[in-house]
Formats: sequence, structure tokens, C-alpha cells
Amino acid sequence: MGKLRTYEMMFILRPDLTEVQVNRQLHKYRQLLKQHGAEKVSLQIWGKRRLAYPIKKYQEGIYVLTHYTGDGRQVAVIERDMRLGEEVLRFLTIRLDEPFEFEDTEIPLIEEETTIPASSTATTETVEAATDTTADTPEEVAAETAEQTPQVPEGQTAETPS
Repeated sequence: MGKLRTYEMMFILRPDLTEVQVNRQLHKYRQLLKQHGAEKVSLQIWGKRRLAYPIKKYQEGIYVLTHYTGDGRQVAVIERDMRLGEEVLRFLTIRLDEPFEFEDTEIPLIEEETTIPASSTATTETVEAATDTTADTPEEVAAETAEQTPQVPEGQTAETPS
């Protein structure tokens, strides 16, 4: 094994991937790097961002920043895998000349989507509002309403300009 160097790689995933698919890609690339001798691997999801120009007809992409230490063999392996897969729009790997400190991060595996249907949140809010047992006096209700109502200066209407 040669001299350990630090590499930085940025890659952009397709924006139509689900959270589970993104998670699987991150696990796949982390495992690939580890299998080929990378010592420390850090992956940071920057999130969905607008691209400077369309890539494969996509206007947005999911950006992921990766740092890893290795002897250089990992670069060709992971770039080949990214080039052959359809999930990665672009990637770029650079070798850092100056030492860069980072932590080896684990990514929690997500097996399935964990989303709450919108209808269940509305039902919860309605139940909470109905079970509010604070007894407000008419004066307190009037004061709260006055605080929430926007004040319109005299001589102007509250209508929004069209």
C-alpha cells in the first residue's frame, strides 16, 4: 500500500431519487471505497440545488461532498462505478495537498420511506384545537385577535395591489 493521501470528491445525484435511493447510493459508494482500501470516509449531503446548466435534461441535482483517505487506487474504481450507473449526473475528484481533518462518518441505513400523510396531521391539529381547555375571557380573546390582525394605516385599504 502506498502513501495515504486525502481526496475530496463532489458528486451530483439525479433529483428524482427518493430518500431511500439516495441513502442506498451513499452506502454503496462508502462500501466501495472501504473495500478498496480507503481508511476514513466522510459523506455530507448538501441537498438538492439548482444546476448552473442542464445536465441530462435535469435542472437540479442532489449534491454530495465526500472526503476519504487512501493510496489512490480508490479513485479509478469509484469513478468507473459512477460513470456506469445512471444515478450520478456528474462527479469530480481532487487530491488535497494540504492535510484536511475530517471524521469517519457512518450513514444510517433507511429501509423505507417514513412520511406522514398530510391528512393525519390535519386531524391531529383539529383534535388538539378541540381539546384546548383554557378558558379565555372575552377580553383575552379580543386582545389576541387584535394582536393577530394587521394594522392598516389610515387612508389606505387592506387590499393587495394586483
